[in-house]
This record gives sequence, C-alpha cells and structure tokens, in this order.
Amino acid sequence: MSSPAAAPLRTPGDPADTADTVADAVRRLRSTFASGKTRPLAWRLEQLSRIEDLLAECEPQIAQALATDLGRPATDTFLGDIAPSRAEAKFARKHLASWNKRRKVGLPFSQVPGKAWYEYEPLGVTLVIGPWNYPVYLTLAPMVAAIAAGNCVVVKPSENAPATARLLAELIPRYLDNDAFAVFEGGPEVTTEILDQGLDHAFFTGGPEIGKLVMAAAAKHLTPVTLELGGKCPVVVDKDANLPVAARRIAWTKLLNSGQTCIAPDYLLVHDDISEAFTTELTKAFKDLSPNRDGGRAMPIVNDRHAARLLGLLQGHGGTVLQGGSGDASGRKVDVTLVDSPDLDSPLMTEEIFGPVLPIQRISSLAAAIEHINRGPKPLAAYIFSESAGARRTFRDLVPAGAVVGNAVSVHVLVPELPFGGVGNSGMGAYHGEWGFQTFSHRKANLDRPTRPDPRFVYPPYGKLTQKLLRKVF
Repeated sequence: MSSPAAAPLRTPGDPADTADTVADAVRRLRSTFASGKTRPLAWRLEQLSRIEDLLAECEPQIAQALATDLGRPATDTFLGDIAPSRAEAKFARKHLASWNKRRKVGLPFSQVPGKAWYEYEPLGVTLVIGPWNYPVYLTLAPMVAAIAAGNCVVVKPSENAPATARLLAELIPRYLDNDAFAVFEGGPEVTTEILDQGLDHAFFTGGPEIGKLVMAAAAKHLTPVTLELGGKCPVVVDKDANLPVAARRIAWTKLLNSGQTCIAPDYLLVHDDISEAFTTELTKAFKDLSPNRDGGRAMPIVNDRHAARLLGLLQGHGGTVLQGGSGDASGRKVDVTLVDSPDLDSPLMTEEIFGPVLPIQRISSLAAAIEHINRGPKPLAAYIFSESAGARRTFRDLVPAGAVVGNAVSVHVLVPELPFGGVGNSGMGAYHGEWGFQTFSHRKANLDRPTRPDPRFVYPPYGKLTQKLLRKVF
C-alpha cells in the first residue's frame, strides 16, 4: 500500500535558501542513516515494493508527464520507463537476501587459527542525478540499487524534463519513507549545492561533458562517482547478416524515443556487398514501424535547442540524404534521416547524434569496421549483425565497449543479470541487479582471531633460526 501523502521537498528560488535547504535535507538524511533505520532488509524490501506500487498506480500520470516533456506515446513510456523500472525493483526484491549475505574466505597459514569474511554495508547518503531522455527509468533504477544497498538518497531529476521532474518530486515523498529521501528540482546550480555537501556517492546519467563537471565537483570532497554516459554506438551489418531482421531491429530502437537513447544506433557500418539491399530493407522498416507509416517524419525532440543542433548536423556533412533531412527546430521536430557516406571528419560522424539521424558508412570487411570503431572513443555499446558465430566472437574480442551485442540492438539493458555501464569516455562504473547493489555498497573486509595461541617467535627480536621459520610461515 502507498504511504500517506506528504508535501514534496522543493527548491526555493533564492540561491541562499537553496543552499540552506539542501544542507538541511542532507543533515536530516545523515541523521536517518546514522540511526540505522535503512539497514534492515525489511525496510529495504518495503521501499522497493513501494516503488513498484508507484509505477503501477501512477502510470497514467507518468505517461502524461512524458507526453508533455518528450511527445512520447504511452506505449513507448511503458516500454522505456515503466516496465524496466518495475523489473529492476522486482528483481532486487527477489534477490536482495542472497546479495546481502556475508561471504567467508580462506586464510593463509600465517593467520591460522581465525576466520575471515567480507560483507556489504551501505555507503550512507547518496545522490542520483537523472537525465531527461528516460527520466523515470534512469532515475528510479539507480534509486533501486541505492535502496537495495541500504542507503538514503537525494534525487535530482533533470530540469530538461520539467513535467516529469515535478511529478517525481510529488510521488517519491508520497510513496517512499520521507526520513530517507529528498527530491530537488532545479538546474546545475542545485546539483552543485548538493555535491558541495560531500555525499557518500554520486550517480550521474548524461553526456560526457556534464559528466566531467560532476566528477570535478565531486572530487573536491573525494565523493566517489558512477558516470553513465554515452558516445557513438556503432552497428556493423556484415555481408552474411539477416537483412530484414537487422533492419527491423535497428529501425525499432532508432524510432524509440526519437533516437534520444544513449545506447541507440549512432551510425551503421554496412558491408559493400549488401549495402544497397540493406538500405532498401532499412527504409522499408522505418516506414512499417513508424506510428503513421510515414518513415518517421516529424519525430518529437525534447526542446528547440536540441532540434536545432540535430538539424545543424545535417549541414555540410558531404554525404547523400537517402530519407528525411528536414525538421522544424521551433516546433521541436526532426525527421528520421538516413545519410549515406558522410565525411568521416564531419560532426555527423564525430559527435554523438542522440536523435533520429542515422549515418551509413560502407565497409569492405569486418576487419575494416573494427579498425574504424577502434580509432574513436570506446562506445557505451557496440552491435554486430552476422550469422557467423566466429565473426561475432571476433567482434567481441577486438572491440572494447561497455557492452557488445550480437544480432540485436539496445535490449541488453533489459537483462538485470548483466552489468550496465560504459568504459573510458562512455562512463565508469556499472549497475543493474546485483551490480547496482555492489555499486552502492562498501565491501567490508573482516578478520577475527583468537588470543591463543600467540607464538613468541613472530615477535622481535629475530634470531637466525627464527628468521628461517618466519620465511616458511609467511
């Protein structure tokens, strides 16, 4: 059942008031954590269950908020925000007891008799900074991990999805324990004020440039960070790929949320031998799967600034527009656009697109594709379509990425048993399932020894015979 309604904690407009309010909230959460309230498994399980209640009971309000912020249809909100958030909470409830068990380890001869083990303890007061593109899922999923580990949480939803941020600020205090959670709306200045409190962990989802700022602000207090960033996720379509399946799976994930997904296909590397046939299949897939069967015209974009940036990428790229190419920045709309063979040094091929624009490069071989990918920063995910298990294995072995997926795109995010995270410029740290529990936990080492026996030879002074014995024992 839901907890009684409570007024959301909101950020006043005066910057001085903001600092005081943030400081007061963090002191309250620190007091809660020090009391031990969040440590029992029963408390954690109850909060996880309440997140499931929130998602089940408030799906219509969430769908409306996301329609306002992103122009997203309700089915896409269910697929992109509701279902995966609920799955994370349910999975954590099911497995939390086993994750939290202490693990015994062996002892070297020098430490016998005794016993050693490690156990997980919560970090304390943590921060989750949510993004705008999946503002419910990518805020609640890290919260699930923090709760499972037994932490208090400060939540800072994205100001670029204001209707959803406002709704989270209302729902989180209504459903969850107000002693252990605080929600702040606002922009970068609010995030800075929160980080200035020297919290025990900061979890950020967003772009690399903002991630660097978060990391720098956290470094002042040696606050550890998890950064879930982005990058240019490549898709290789090899000559033996199942073209209709590859086209459908690529088009579906690129249409979802108008391509505003960190693990969406950012560019395609298509083998020369099948490039024409595949382009035909891809164009057909976009037409078949787009809501109005129009190939994806006038896709909704989060704001006019982002729409203008996407349209700017379509200028001077040196390639051939195969589909789309238009948009209306002031109306926050951009067409699904396919661009054949843009210049490799154009912004279209060097910047993360994060929208419904998809460049296609032609490659002569899998080796050439791997070489191209490895010349750039390590991606958050890399994809290959090939019927050859050997080709897929070669790709996995030679492409460093946060994840490598064969014959599918993006769906690895829905597997809670897998760690989700980037490497290098695409992020640091991982979460989902037990990996999230570990991210928000301290793995504490424990050693317990009796006072007897206490052999004298281990203490100085050391004679020649004793030294020989020590070398054997240690």
